[in-house]
Amino acid sequence: MAWITENRRTATVERRSEPYLTEEIKAGLTAKYFPRYPNKRAVLLPALHEIQHAYNWIPVQAMEEIAAFLEMSPAEVLDTATFYEEYWLRPKGQYLLQVCRSLSCEICDSRKLTDHLIKKLKIEEGESTADGRFTLVELECLGACGTAPVMLINDVLHENLTVETVDELIAKLPASANDYHDPAVTWDEGDGH
Repeated sequence: MAWITENRRTATVERRSEPYLTEEIKAGLTAKYFPRYPNKRAVLLPALHEIQHAYNWIPVQAMEEIAAFLEMSPAEVLDTATFYEEYWLRPKGQYLLQVCRSLSCEICDSRKLTDHLIKKLKIEEGESTADGRFTLVELECLGACGTAPVMLINDVLHENLTVETVDELIAKLPASANDYHDPAVTWDEGDGH
């Protein structure tokens, strides 16, 4: 298998004047996580999650800010962020469509769902629509094998899907992803969601 490489040596890092790692985010990390871990470095994963939750992706500038805050090298932050599939290092769509491709879902024709979405949205798997509304990816097992095929739309699981039900789900999505949630789940204000 060939390695996919990026030219980071001469790449330009886009910067903005205000930090991504705001004083509010720092205070939240300090209060919630520093007491629970043996050192600052151990707070790296929660810090990456906080940035991604706030901005829908993790810019290079934010990784540098996290490194300075947690007293580690930017390379360590980048290594961690690129190791885990859940972190997005480039902007993603407002709605992340994640089709399960586990064996159970494959047997139940999940590939039809992905192929349909590729045609409908005019993008390839791993890409985002030009308007920034949708990003399409395939994931390994979502743990709902008994109701295959399944997919996540952002963090909401949808089961027993067909091409028709996928179209219905997409048609019902609100204009803003902030208004989209699973009505069966109510988050406690103090849990960070």
